[in-house]
Amino acid sequence: MAFLDERGFVYDWYEHPEAPTIAIAKAHWRQDGSKHCKNLFFRNHKGNRHYLVVLDCEQDLDIHDLEQRLHQGKLSFASPPRMEKYLGITPGSVSPFGLINDTENHVHLFLDANLQKYDLYSFHPNDNRATVVISKEEFSRYLQEVGNTFEYIEMY
Repeated sequence: MAFLDERGFVYDWYEHPEAPTIAIAKAHWRQDGSKHCKNLFFRNHKGNRHYLVVLDCEQDLDIHDLEQRLHQGKLSFASPPRMEKYLGITPGSVSPFGLINDTENHVHLFLDANLQKYDLYSFHPNDNRATVVISKEEFSRYLQEVGNTFEYIEMY
């Protein structure tokens, strides 16, 4: 949150008990009008490309369907050491805010195109004991600030 504060981002946040999964997190989310997001971190078959995938938390994702949509070859979940190396996070805390730690802009971000319908998003702030609520405009500004490549795609 220091990164956001230093750059003048407008957001709200709240703390809650540890919530490493969507199922657990749902019990702690506030009804604040934000779209809660599911964040998944993948690597390609060779392990030389990494992808952060963000979608509506209410949607399920078939990894084989995702492979077809992304045209990136066979995907698998990235290991905890890869999460730490590229996003500076641990399992259960995956978030687009991890891109703050990707100073070489190695990770490519895929966002579900349906998220563009919402005005507010919520994510972990790289710690699954809190939630950050940020507007679509501020999140777009955040993505420009961190500098990673990203694109909105149809995921389902």
